[in-house]
Amino acid sequence: MINEILDDAKIRMEKSVESLKSELMRLRTGRANTGLLDSIKVDYYGSPTPLSQVANINVQDARTLSVQPWEKNMMQLIEKAILESDLGLNPMSAGEVMRIPIPPLTQERRLDLVKIVKHEGEGGKVAVRNIRRDAISHIKELLKDKDISEDDERRAEEQVQKLTDSHVAIIDTLLKEKEEELMEI
Repeated sequence: MINEILDDAKIRMEKSVESLKSELMRLRTGRANTGLLDSIKVDYYGSPTPLSQVANINVQDARTLSVQPWEKNMMQLIEKAILESDLGLNPMSAGEVMRIPIPPLTQERRLDLVKIVKHEGEGGKVAVRNIRRDAISHIKELLKDKDISEDDERRAEEQVQKLTDSHVAIIDTLLKEKEEELMEI
């Protein structure tokens, strides 16, 4: 029973870390990255559809993305969706391909992005700590129901804490790497 609780907590903590990784991937670093456009939804025949499902997205060079819609009539809708996003990108249509230059980041914008990174990281840490709290409450229920001894409870809580500490350390490492990437000129 304790192993099931620990395995569940580990899986949930890993999912929290993966979620944070995908959030950090969306933050612009001044370099072209196809993950930058992952959050953009295009009105595709009345339903909001991820951009990656209606067009090919490629990195043309270090500061340019190219978007090639699968249907020619989607060009204006894709351009509108990119302009309306909060990414601050300005796409340029060139026939059947849309080019999106990635402007260099200003120092002020870099500092704003670092604040956002820290906020996202804190959210990830809170999620991991909530998972720890849930796991420990399940362990305490087992003790209350007399399914485990107090020694087993203490050992299990220590294991949950070690899991939590390792995942928080992973989150700290991710945040530090992203901050360095953002502040790089």
